[in-house]
Amino acid sequence: MLKHLVLIAGLAGLAGCGVAYISPKVTEADGQVRVLPLTADSVRVANGSSYQPKELPNVFFANAGGGRGLRGAGATPPASLDRQNRPAALAMNLPPNVNPGPYEIGVGDVLLLATKTPGNTIEELSGLLAAQNSRQGYTVQDDGAIAIPDVGRVQIAGLTLEEAEAQLFQSLVENQIDPTFSLEIAEFNSKRVSLGGAVANPTVAPVTLTPLTLDAALAAAGGINTKDLDFASIRLYRDGTLYQIPLNEYLRRPAVQKTRLIDGDSVFVDTEYELDKAQAYFEEQITLAQFRQTARVQALNELNAEVNLRRAALQETRDNFRSQIEFDAVDRDYVYLTGEVIKPSRFPLPFGRTATMADALFENEGFRTEKANPSQIYVLRDSPEPGNPDLVTAWHLNGSDASNMILATKMQLRPNDVIFIAEQPITRWNRVLQQFVPSILTTGSALAVQ
Repeated sequence: MLKHLVLIAGLAGLAGCGVAYISPKVTEADGQVRVLPLTADSVRVANGSSYQPKELPNVFFANAGGGRGLRGAGATPPASLDRQNRPAALAMNLPPNVNPGPYEIGVGDVLLLATKTPGNTIEELSGLLAAQNSRQGYTVQDDGAIAIPDVGRVQIAGLTLEEAEAQLFQSLVENQIDPTFSLEIAEFNSKRVSLGGAVANPTVAPVTLTPLTLDAALAAAGGINTKDLDFASIRLYRDGTLYQIPLNEYLRRPAVQKTRLIDGDSVFVDTEYELDKAQAYFEEQITLAQFRQTARVQALNELNAEVNLRRAALQETRDNFRSQIEFDAVDRDYVYLTGEVIKPSRFPLPFGRTATMADALFENEGFRTEKANPSQIYVLRDSPEPGNPDLVTAWHLNGSDASNMILATKMQLRPNDVIFIAEQPITRWNRVLQQFVPSILTTGSALAVQ
């Protein structure tokens, strides 16, 4: 019995002096370790050390957008047709009624002069036909006269046919020529009305002995040639004044159709809104819109393809970087956890930001208070000073007061920091017993045999 007591006392002594089991702890020794308690003020001092976290590669901040812009099929070709705007209602502005009187012979008119020749009836008839066929001699010259053989020049421009006959009679008598003759106008060339615009055949209509009316003049031009009656009009220019007759009104009112025209009138059938051109314009606009839409779809497809290629390239580069991290081929900053933590390990400091003691502890499952001593939590940091390059600062967190754990969320970590948690005293004793119980049992069995 005495031997057993001596053995147990010896074990206790060995455990107390640390010969049987050496427990890791933090102590200030030889001026190489400086223990400082973690407080709100000391945390600010500890965080004041300069540190620039490593950054992720730029590929993690790039995006697949941007591009060169929409290329597509290029610029849209310009429209070749003008837009046809619907005009307002056309106003009626009729020309005044005119009565120029009897026809007055003018320059360019061709007169047919038949005179009596001696002989029988057949000879007289032949002479009359000969006179009819010789018209160039009876054209009113630019001086207003006609040249008659054996008579000379006779001024007849500006005279009516009756007045011209009297003038010729007088000239024949004066030249002692038988004044038996007949006079008529064969070609009316001195007085004209021009017609243009939306007519079948733009032309110049002569003014003759018969009054020239608007409908007759348009008929001479082949008639009106327009499909849109609502926006067409007949415009008459006379003596510096423009008159307007809406085409619907012209067709509806016979009296308007019989408007008398005079020498110098200009008639123009105007179509302000042409259905064919309007239809062609809108067809062209539809074609251009389809072209633009097709070009935009093509551009979007090209842009999507370019973005997809860029996105795939970015993703591949990022995956390669992650693979390098997985194989530990990337230079990282680490913090190490040891002591009574659940999982001793190294904790990589994150990219682009700082990490705290709490981040490292709870990222690695933390610690259990039945084994770890919450009052002995340390952050060991290399803190060289002039004259003491090997100085280590042990920032001590007393976690036995749970409110102090808030300091763990503020204490920033630096590369190569070591987080150490000491063991509970009872844990140390249990480990001593675990090492010596087998020896005690063996020794006790031997003593019992003796």
